[in-house]
Amino acid sequence: MTEQALPLMTFYKGWASYQRSLIETIAPLSIQQLALPAASHQWTIGMIVQHMVANRVWWFQVWMGEGNPDLAPIANWNPGEVQEQPALDATALVAGLQSTWQMIADALARWTPADLEQVFSPPATLREEERENFPPRTLQWILWHVLEHEIHHGGELSLALGGYGLPGIYGNF
Repeated sequence: MTEQALPLMTFYKGWASYQRSLIETIAPLSIQQLALPAASHQWTIGMIVQHMVANRVWWFQVWMGEGNPDLAPIANWNPGEVQEQPALDATALVAGLQSTWQMIADALARWTPADLEQVFSPPATLREEERENFPPRTLQWILWHVLEHEIHHGGELSLALGGYGLPGIYGNF
């Protein structure tokens, strides 16, 4: 009997729901609301979202070669980059969330549990000292890391938005 290999999306459906909630939360925000700091010494709400979107491209495209090469510039949206990017409005952030989610969803629809042990080497573009912090990683490790990153920053967004009386990812809880 042949075992049917289920796509990884079968196990990550909750991520798609989280993606919808992120978009519903970010879409109505004004440029002024996106410019609000998460805390007095932290990035702004918009910068956090830019960081989340950039992280998706960093791991899925730069590390694993997934998605349309046109997404590559999004990897530079990260506010921590040497050449910081200008603040983006909600329309641009939502477009980034949507295009990078499509990249993730397409990959999850194609990958199976057998793919989880595939090992990815660090990108050739990393400097030698960066390579010490980024050893080869399995697909399983990368998926979990990107998802935990989104959960972490989603909580940060919700807390910051709630502090300003705005609904977070799960509403006004």
